[in-house]
Amino acid sequence: MDVTTIGFTKTSAEGFFDRLRQAKVKTVIDVRLHNTSQLAGFAKSDDLAYFLRTICGAGYIHEPQLAPTEEIMAAFKKQKGDWSVFQRDFLHLMSDRKIESRFRAEEFDGGCLLCSEDTPHQCHRRLVCDYLNGKWGGALSVRHL
Repeated sequence: MDVTTIGFTKTSAEGFFDRLRQAKVKTVIDVRLHNTSQLAGFAKSDDLAYFLRTICGAGYIHEPQLAPTEEIMAAFKKQKGDWSVFQRDFLHLMSDRKIESRFRAEEFDGGCLLCSEDTPHQCHRRLVCDYLNGKWGGALSVRHL
């Protein structure tokens, strides 16, 4: 199953939608807890769904079950927490939520996990893919846009 990931900060709307279109993304899976971010106007939920449909012919779904809790995010972002603590806490959260049982690998085929971080290195979208691949025996072929 081919899945991509993308962040929307530090990019223009043109660059963002061009990358999605070139990757032939079928559905953007928004893994933010809150999808009305002011970080980029084009990434607000209702606008984003319209732009994806119009520019890329892609669908949009918001999946907060694949997002960290407010507490986990605040400890890392607002309190300048340690990445290893964030990673540990988020992996435990995904395990507690049993996300591998709530979703099927096929649901991610042609999908693109979206969050705000510009790179996947310290981003929960990468952790979601890594976690699910571990549970699903490497079923996802992941590319970070």
